[in-house]
Amino acid sequence: MCLAAPALVKAINGTSARVELGGVERLVSLALTPEACEGDYVLVHTGFAIGVVDAEEAQATLSLLRELADTCATDELFYQDNLDESLVSEPDDYQLAPGLAVDLSKLVDL
Repeated sequence: MCLAAPALVKAINGTSARVELGGVERLVSLALTPEACEGDYVLVHTGFAIGVVDAEEAQATLSLLRELADTCATDELFYQDNLDESLVSEPDDYQLAPGLAVDLSKLVDL
């Protein structure tokens, strides 16, 4: 499962932005969201802003994430490598799907 979290855009420099989430600032790419402006909230996933959301939606999501963190034990929130291996299997005809690994760096010049 993947998670994108809303972060506040603090500053923009070209196609990069400094964003803040929970007091932590990071640089992210705006290659996928060139419409983002300082003061906007963007959904951040794997170092890319993948969408712009309004402040109300961002605050509601952040509130739910805080509630989840406050009410669940860490081992319930994060993957622990203690799975019963007998429950995990790959199909006999398993193959990597061609074309799913995409080099997003080529989008920077768009």
